[in-house]
Amino acid sequence: MSKRRVLILCTGNSARSQMAEGLLRHEGGDRFEVFSAGTKPSRVRPEAIEAMAEIGIDISKHRSKSVDEFVGQDLDYVITVCNNAKETCPVFPGAARRLHWPFDDPAAVEGSDAVRRAAFRRIRDQIHGRIMVFLGGDESTCFIPSR
Repeated sequence: MSKRRVLILCTGNSARSQMAEGLLRHEGGDRFEVFSAGTKPSRVRPEAIEAMAEIGIDISKHRSKSVDEFVGQDLDYVITVCNNAKETCPVFPGAARRLHWPFDDPAAVEGSDAVRRAAFRRIRDQIHGRIMVFLGGDESTCFIPSR
């Protein structure tokens, strides 16, 4: 059985899509080939790297990529995790199924470091729950502790 190819899109490819890529790769095992990209790529947020490291997933080597790198590739799923990416997502040929999972932008949260870290954790946990549903798993068996 071949791996299903999944592209997760956000605007900056800096937080939500990066965390989703790491989580789906971790939870999906060898069933998926997972990528992430942005419509206006920037850099991977250190807060996203930190939030993922807290649960044992290393995304420190990830880089922010442009969606243009994936145009023309065969994909099984294109998942947008923000409304802007949904609106500006290019059309992918073939049988790519488009899914939209809107999440708040943790990078937009203002406040102390503790408040910002909590926002990244909250969004990470929400993304994880949605991925478990996508995989047909039970959210109650997720490895992320309740906060």
